Amino acid sequence: MAILKITQVKSKNGCTQRQKATLQALGLKKMNSTVEVEGTEQVKGMVTKVNHLVCVEEI
Repeated sequence: MAILKITQVKSKNGCTQRQKATLQALGLKKMNSTVEVEGTEQVKGMVTKVNHLVCVEEI
């Protein structure tokens, strides 16, 4: 599995509660916060739900 570097680039203000919960599950708390997670199918699915709020790089 690849390691994904996920950075939140937009605010979660105005998002649905489900999208806010997805960001929290990914470990993103604030703007410009970054996490490195394993690129499993579950994580990739969560990223597609909030792809307008995050920037993803493969390491």
